[in-house]
Parts: sequence; structure tokens; C-alpha cells
Amino acid sequence: MAKNTESHQEETRVFKPSKEIARAAEVKSFAEYKKLHAKSLKNPEKFWAREASHLVWSKKWKKVLNWKLPYAEWFVGGQLNASENCLDRHLDGPRRNKAAIIWEGEPGDKKTLTYQQLHREVCVFSNILKRNGVKKGDRVLIYMPLIPEAVIAMLGCARIGAVHTVVFGGFSSDSIKDRLADSGAKIVVTADAGYRRGQIVTIKQNVDHALVGNTQVKRVIVAKRTDIEVNIQEDRDVWWHQEAQYVSADCPAVPVDSEHPLFILYTSGSTGKPKGILHTTGGYMVGTAATSRYIFDFKENDIYWCTADVGWITGHSYLVYGPLANGTTCMLYEGAPNWPEPDRFWKIIAEQRVTILYTAPTAIRAFMKWGDDWPKKHDLSSLRLLGSVGEPINPEAWMWYHKMIGAERCPIMDTWWQTETGAILISPLPGATPLKPGTATLPFFGVDAAIVDDNGKEVPHGESGKLVIRKPWPSMLRTIYGDKARYKKTYWSEVKGCYFTGDGARRDKDGYFWVIGRIDDVLNVAGHRLGTAEVESAIVGHDSAAEAAVVGRPDEIKGQGVVAFVVLKEGHIASKELAEKIRSHVAKAIGPIAKPDEIRFAEALPKTRSGKIMRRLLKQIAAGVQITGDTTTLEDLSVLTRLSKNGE
Repeated sequence: MAKNTESHQEETRVFKPSKEIARAAEVKSFAEYKKLHAKSLKNPEKFWAREASHLVWSKKWKKVLNWKLPYAEWFVGGQLNASENCLDRHLDGPRRNKAAIIWEGEPGDKKTLTYQQLHREVCVFSNILKRNGVKKGDRVLIYMPLIPEAVIAMLGCARIGAVHTVVFGGFSSDSIKDRLADSGAKIVVTADAGYRRGQIVTIKQNVDHALVGNTQVKRVIVAKRTDIEVNIQEDRDVWWHQEAQYVSADCPAVPVDSEHPLFILYTSGSTGKPKGILHTTGGYMVGTAATSRYIFDFKENDIYWCTADVGWITGHSYLVYGPLANGTTCMLYEGAPNWPEPDRFWKIIAEQRVTILYTAPTAIRAFMKWGDDWPKKHDLSSLRLLGSVGEPINPEAWMWYHKMIGAERCPIMDTWWQTETGAILISPLPGATPLKPGTATLPFFGVDAAIVDDNGKEVPHGESGKLVIRKPWPSMLRTIYGDKARYKKTYWSEVKGCYFTGDGARRDKDGYFWVIGRIDDVLNVAGHRLGTAEVESAIVGHDSAAEAAVVGRPDEIKGQGVVAFVVLKEGHIASKELAEKIRSHVAKAIGPIAKPDEIRFAEALPKTRSGKIMRRLLKQIAAGVQITGDTTTLEDLSVLTRLSKNGE
């Protein structure tokens, strides 16, 4: 039997772009996309050079690409500044008084910063960094709630050539400690606290715990978000607002080499040491600015809302750098999507007249679970485009998003990419690509994606294999910080000459890419290799199911048995009969081989605050073994306790 993952998912529903959307879009037809994509693959350097010309360069590059596998240098000899490209370039025209950031805190407080105001705040903060000893190339660790100061801190670092490493504000003090040790950061930027589900989250306290016995960190800069009292350690800690009194608002952007590091972002792997993914300035800015413009099709009057936190790559690329480089108005929201009620997102969209929403399938499935009445309470007619990010979206969740949120008029940009890729690599284009629920569709310009077998040979359409990228692209990671050997082994040793994504996928008869889950999550059931994403999609296709997570457990006969953890929609009650109906539904949708051996109903699944399901923990629960490993990133620890008891 072939080692490739089997794929059984079929999708016949197709949604063509409306004439109205196509007319106004950057790429206006499928024929135009295919023509432009073919040209971009024939000469990717020419395409990327054209996209690079949309940015402001202090010094033009001499050569587009130096490629010595697995190391790339893009726009060689060029100089630019990411902060200048996000801010200064917009100040000479009408955008200077346009909102750059519209922010809402969980308690309901609001703040708007125009491009001119954001520029001033960033300049002030850059000078605060310089006053506290930060120089070009120094690493600065940022650990904050989603408040405007988090964005200001990132752009402030970029402005003076400092390298930021953002740690998600929901991570533990151990996570901060690990990332400080790896990055060598001597400065930490944080806040006193933040808000989450009506509670005050003591951010600064976590920093204090992480710094016990630490002599590396010389300064902690603290933004004031709440009125709580916090420990301010003399000679180490300073208040942001107090420091601002001692500096000017004049700070010219420092031109840096195109390959100068912009940031290190750590991937929170389920096992092993987190990987410090290093991105550099020129290529990253070109990749995020270009994909933002084509895929989200920004217009001057758009209010764009990417719901990700800046602690994740989506927040870096599509909340900060990509949209601001295009002069877009970005919505930021600090809190939980269901606080104080499950309609918080829809309330914000209606009040702010949001036009583009970019969110994760895990959020969409949660909205489905909470029921249709919540979005129906609000006027969502301002929306013109929807996006999905983070994992494959189940076709039924896609349809709900399309009908309930998009009123069947908004195209859905189902985007595939990674922390490592820096920018979107596979996605529809709103005016060009016919859409199918559940597929990221086709590669972006200049992206040579393929699906190959274990020998690196491309598999026929309809067969599954490993998703790889065969040509370098500007926003690709340059290395794992401080670990070149791990970089080569992880990404470039699996398939000769190709970047290995770690995902399994297939292409359908139209050439569309269907991502079927991480290769590591593939189930081997009686010699059949099944992608977890497809089994989960089949479960969510049942009327009762809002969300599912599928894992394998040891089975003496089949090698692996299939265990499905299922969260039901409101109004449905767990029972043996319902479990049997869902099992039969999966057998019908995929085949008897995929039929779960066990259905475990759950109130919720164990997730990080970014919405990622922690499958490692579910595997341990399914196998009936003791839960081990880090659980500090979980949103709600009690979920684990309840799931473990359910299995007893």
C-alpha cells in the first residue's frame, strides 16, 4: 500500500465571484489569475521586483535574489525601514488624518489613532528605547495584552533597527524565560495588566516571575493599562508614560539592509524547545504588503479586522505590517469573542461598520455552537469580504460563515500559510477565484507549491501526499535563530530541494489544494492513512456537531483506533444514539474505515488562547495515560479535568 495519506473528501459546491466584486478587484478574472500566475512562475524575480517597487526604499537593491539552498537573500544591497513603510509614507497625503488603528478594550473603552498620531507615538517610543540603551540589532521582548501600545512597541523597534520578539500575553512566565534565554533580549516591554473574560490578567507579575535570578534583562518598560498596583523594581523597571516625558517626538527611521532581522517569533511546538523563526525586513515587507493588497483587496474606506493577537504570526503579518503598509484602517479588540455575551464580535462589526473580517475556523465553529440568534441580532451588512486562517476550515463551517455572516454575498478568503512562510502562500483572490468550501484553492503569484510522495515525486491530482514549496519566496524564514542545523533538518531534509511544510494535502481535478492536516497527526488505521482534518470535517457535517477533534489511540488489531471528541451545537443532547448516528454519518461521508471507534462528547476542547486545539493532550486522554507536558498555555484548564472524567 502506498504511504500517501488517503483522501475521501468531495466538494461539488462552487461559488463564483460576483461581477460587482470582480470589477473592483485587483485581479478581475480567473483567466487573468492563471495568466499572471504562469508568468510569475516563469520569472518569479521579475514579479517580486515589481511588488517591491510598491514600497519605499532608501537604497534600491542590486540583485533581486541570491539563492543557495537552503539560504535566501532577497533584494540584495537594498535598504529600507519597516516602520517608515507602515507610517511615514502615508503622511504626505490625505491618509495622514485617516484612522490607522481603531481599538476597543474588553471593558468597552475605545481609542482611535490616525496615521499621524500613530507615527508620533511610535517616534516617542523609539526614543524611549534609545534612552534605555537599545541599539540597532538588539533584541527586545514584547509581552502585552492586545492594546495599541503593543503595535507601537513593534513599530518602535523596527524604526531603530531593533529586533522584536513578541510573546503572546496568554503564555506563562516559563515561556517568557525560555524566549529570553534563546533570544538574548536585554529589554522587556510589558503592561501592568490586561482584561480577559471580565477578569484582570496580571501581565507584569508573569514578567517578574520570569526574571527571578535573571541578570540579562537590564530594563522593563511598563505600559499602564489598568489601575492595579504592580511591583516596580528600582533600577530595572520604568513606566512608559513617565519615560515619554523625557524624549522628543522626532525620530527619523533608520534605513537597514534588506536582510536585517525584523523579528524572531517562536513557534509553540507541542514537544521540544520552541523554534525561534527569524524574519528579515525587505522580503517580509514585500510578501506581507503584496498578499494583503491582492487577497484582501483593500479600498481606502475599508475598516479591516484581523482578530488575531500580535503574539502570533497572523497578528504580525495581517494586523500590523501588511495592512499598515497599504494604508488600511485596522480594528483591534483586546478581549474574548463571547464576553460579556456571545455576540461581542457582531456588535463590534455593526458599531464600527467593519468591511473585512479575518478570523480562525475555531472561532467560526464556536459561533456556530452558540447559535444563529446572536449574529441575527446585528446589522452585518457593512461586511464585503471574509477570511479564514490558522487551520483547514470544515466545509460546513465555511457554509455557515458564508450564509450567516456573509449573507451569501461576501467571498471567503481561506488562506494557507505558516509562521515560517511569513505571508500567505495559497489563497483565493476575491475577484478571480471560484470558491469551494474547505479548500484554500490555488497558490499566490510567484509561489510554486506541489504535492509529492516520499520520494519527492509529484503525485497525480486526487492523490494525497506532502505539501512542499519548490521555489524560494521573499517572506520565507531565513533560519531558526541560533540553530542552523535544526533549520536545515526541519524544513529542507524531508524532500530534496524543497521546503517541507509538515502538512499533508491533495489537489482535486481543478488543481485546488486541500490541506488534510499535519503529517504528524495522520492516523494509520489498519494500513489506511487518514488525515484528521477530513474525519473532523465529516463529523461537523452532521447537523448536531459544532466542533470535533480526532486523535488516534493504540489498538492491538488495527494499529490505531479513532477517537473523536465532539462539541454539540446548542439544543442537542449527548446520547449513545447520537454517538451512533455521528459514527454512521462519518462512515457514509468517508467510508467505514474512518468510522470513529469512540465518540466522546465534550462541553469544550482544550485550546490555547489563540484557539489552537492541543491534540497532544487529547491523545493522552484517549490513550488513558497521565497528562504530561506544558499546559500553561491553555485557555481553560478545567476542560482537561472534565474530559478526563468523561472517559472514566
